[in-house]
Amino acid sequence: MQCSWKAVLLLALASIAIQYTAIRTFTAKSFHTCPGLAEAGLAERLCEEGPTLAYNLSRKTHILILATTRSGSSFVGQLFNQHLDVFYLFEPLYHVQNTLIPRFTQGKSPADRRVMLGASRDLLRSLYDCDLYFLENYIKPPPVNHTTDRIFRRGASRVLCSRPVCDAPGSGGLVLEEGDCVRRCGLLNLTVAAEACRERSHVAIKTVRVPEVNDLRALVEDPRLNLKVIQLVRDPRGILASRSETFRDTYRLWRLWYGTGRKPYNLDVTQLTTVCEDFSNSVSTGLMRPPWLKGKYMLVRYEDLARNPMKKTEEIYGFLGIPLDSHVARWIQNNTRGDPTLGKHKYGTVRNSAATAEKWRFRLSYDIVAFAQNACQRVLAQLGYKMASSEEELKNPSISLVEERDFRPFS
Repeated sequence: MQCSWKAVLLLALASIAIQYTAIRTFTAKSFHTCPGLAEAGLAERLCEEGPTLAYNLSRKTHILILATTRSGSSFVGQLFNQHLDVFYLFEPLYHVQNTLIPRFTQGKSPADRRVMLGASRDLLRSLYDCDLYFLENYIKPPPVNHTTDRIFRRGASRVLCSRPVCDAPGSGGLVLEEGDCVRRCGLLNLTVAAEACRERSHVAIKTVRVPEVNDLRALVEDPRLNLKVIQLVRDPRGILASRSETFRDTYRLWRLWYGTGRKPYNLDVTQLTTVCEDFSNSVSTGLMRPPWLKGKYMLVRYEDLARNPMKKTEEIYGFLGIPLDSHVARWIQNNTRGDPTLGKHKYGTVRNSAATAEKWRFRLSYDIVAFAQNACQRVLAQLGYKMASSEEELKNPSISLVEERDFRPFS
């Protein structure tokens, strides 16, 4: 009887040892070997940081909408925000800018720009890994117990305005509108939000705070992220008109020029030329199709999306390799044929999209348009935007100022 008891004990100990060895072997292979990277000699260096990164490599597609203000980026962001399997964040880099810019001189130096871009890349990498705690470094005042009411435009993300992240009384399973979300959802719990992020297959982030696609190269080349960039561009003349209408004080001298017919001597022309230079530099990189952007970059003109939103959205999702959600299709149908005067917010997305794309032609004088065309002629030619040669041509809606161009994804 005693021998039998000892035999059972020895068998049990042997079984435990075998299981421990198996777990150690499985853990080492799972956490330290990334599929497809061993042959490149990168597996050890890239995958030793933990299981989540290896998991992301095979599961998540990350999306970055690279844009500038008043280019239609809020609209494009909604094409991902409405997808039930996408975790979408609206302008999280606002927090980086808001924290770091006060430390800089008014005219940011190249060194200042490097600091900003470095911090932005670090934050993006963390957010794509669903590490929302890293964002706390840039939220003022700092969150308490990982809760805050200071997330910029929280209401623009449906995940952050629906259960379980938002448990507003009486909301049921509804996704609250932006104003209602901020008012009724209470503090944002970043722990719960991170869990909601991890439950979804894709993460999409919109930013207008990265000037050029070159600034994203380190992220694009990081195989852990599987990052794809949608660069949204718009006719700079349309951007100028929209900014003058939206940011009335900042662009008051442009409005003064329109009202008086005389160009102010102290007009800040960089408000226009910076957009054109950033577009031109970024688009030049994309159109040259460098190897590091292969399968990672798609150029989208806002005008093409506005004229045929469903077709262009299908092309975007096809490039990403993500099935198009029926909720996205329904949102497009409901939000591209509406009356823009019904929108409550300057960043609203309810509009007649085709008409909105052409509205700038009736909001700028020909003198301003001619000035913009001269300052931005290179990027206008790159992107297929035609010059208006006269006041009559500018104001004639039957004459298109957008060339037919097929900007195919680089795949």
